[in-house]
Amino acid sequence: MSQVYGYIRVSTQEQNLDRQLIAMDEYGVPRENVFSDHGFSGKDFNRPAYREIIAKLKARDTLVIKSIDRLGRNYDEIIDEWRLITRKMDVDIVVLDMPILNMPILNSKTGITDVTSRLISAIFLEVISCFAQLEREKIHERQKEGIVAAKAKGVKFGRPPKERTPEFYNRMGQYLDGEITVREAADFLGISHSTFLRWVKEQTDREVA
Repeated sequence: MSQVYGYIRVSTQEQNLDRQLIAMDEYGVPRENVFSDHGFSGKDFNRPAYREIIAKLKARDTLVIKSIDRLGRNYDEIIDEWRLITRKMDVDIVVLDMPILNMPILNSKTGITDVTSRLISAIFLEVISCFAQLEREKIHERQKEGIVAAKAKGVKFGRPPKERTPEFYNRMGQYLDGEITVREAADFLGISHSTFLRWVKEQTDREVA
């Protein structure tokens, strides 16, 4: 007997799953069949609940998601995953925010065959995912332009550099005299070993010059 499963996801622990859960309830997905990834990015499909639901799906089951970006965020990977689920696994996908993609709805309203509905669904998915990818690229481009503009105005990014306290010079002297190790000096100063060595090199280069 075919089953209906729901998959929901949020990217951070601060976000909640309430809206997606309500959408699953309204569609009629049993709560025990809803799998959730809380605090997992959509950059890839290596998520515990997602891998679990994929393992449970069988031919003629239905997978319900609130929107395409709950499935993933990378255009190429979404297309590959969609084909895997619908073609190889023979599972229907319902995207609640985009009924045009939904094979069961296409079939019931038009009477067209499964093969045709899957083809129409795949075409719309590719078009919509392409636009989503273009939008993300635009966002990244605007972010880059904003950073460039901010830097031009003198805005500093990143954490401020650590101050070289008088204690650094004491520890550097002990290190150069062989009294303490790099690890001991760095741990005492609360900095990484590489930072300590870089500071020592910069200081000795400066003294030589």
